[in-house]
Amino acid sequence: MHVKKLSFAKSAVVLSVAALALSACGGSNNPTADGGESAAAGGGELSGTISGGGASSQEAAMTAWVDGFRGVQAGATVQYNPVGSGSGREGFLAGQYVFAGSDAAMDAEELESSQDQCGPNGAFHIPGYISPVAVAFNLEGVDTLNLDAETIAAIFTGEITTWDDEAIASQNDGVELPDTPITVVHRADSSGTTENFTDYLAAAAPENWTYDVVEDWPEEIVAENAQGTQGVVGQVTATDGAITYSDASAVGDLGTVAVKVGDEYVPYSAEAASKAVENANPVEGAAENDMAVELDRDTDEAGTYPIVLVSYHIYCNDYADQETADLVKAFAEYVVSEDGQSTAEGSAGNAPISESLRERALESISGIGVQG
Repeated sequence: MHVKKLSFAKSAVVLSVAALALSACGGSNNPTADGGESAAAGGGELSGTISGGGASSQEAAMTAWVDGFRGVQAGATVQYNPVGSGSGREGFLAGQYVFAGSDAAMDAEELESSQDQCGPNGAFHIPGYISPVAVAFNLEGVDTLNLDAETIAAIFTGEITTWDDEAIASQNDGVELPDTPITVVHRADSSGTTENFTDYLAAAAPENWTYDVVEDWPEEIVAENAQGTQGVVGQVTATDGAITYSDASAVGDLGTVAVKVGDEYVPYSAEAASKAVENANPVEGAAENDMAVELDRDTDEAGTYPIVLVSYHIYCNDYADQETADLVKAFAEYVVSEDGQSTAEGSAGNAPISESLRERALESISGIGVQG
């Protein structure tokens, strides 16, 4: 079996354990950790350009963040290349980007490697938002289906090949299921969404998903593929009987799966996704400003949607020059600000981070400095 091993036993997501609830937040716009006025709020005029790259699932939110940041810092430009989480982290580690967007945390090897670009203090993660990963399908006349983890895994490994299979029908009484062949569509690029989805399958259906947790879809599974979030959603939309996994904010009019958790089937929602994060466990060895947790994908907790990702940004603790440090710090502050979160929510449909998580994130961002 050809799979990519991960250094962490489970995919890590960067969050404050004490600040996991998702809610619309009050408070003053764009505060800094010490209560002063941030550069993002207009506390200082900046100019220059910074470039980032990574998760394609962040594309809609990133467009909103970039446009919103330009509104408060007219002389600053942020460029973002939605090349996928894995490629974004690789570009960041190679010095191609000064920040990365990713739906999966760096592993221990990547964090150590970040010292080459960021200096001895390396990199850290800041959450942008929590989002459910939808299992989305195109089946005429069917808007939602109930499926347990074993059935989802059997569909994506190719064991179940038609929509009227008894494993699907037995969980969906009253739904007229055609004998349409199932076309599985997976990400062609190295993807944090793939990692989060396969982490769920490996934990919740280990007898059916015999592969590891991976960012690159297993070569042994014969299926269709497409590049990026918009690519897989577009291909499923154009293919009768197709199914994929995607950031829920991008699935549009596709049908979606309610996932079996305990004795109930739970449809995706921001609230159900946040419950999965609330029940997560801290990751050992995380740096003080890098708050990582491991998700319990095999939970029986009522009302919990276990297929979730945290879309977050990766920054250096220290940059090579003051201009870059100032620009990155100001943009990072804007992303987690009330205005930044609200702007992204309106554009991408994700849930804003909580006020307590915002305060923790701003504290970490405030430590960005210059090497040497």
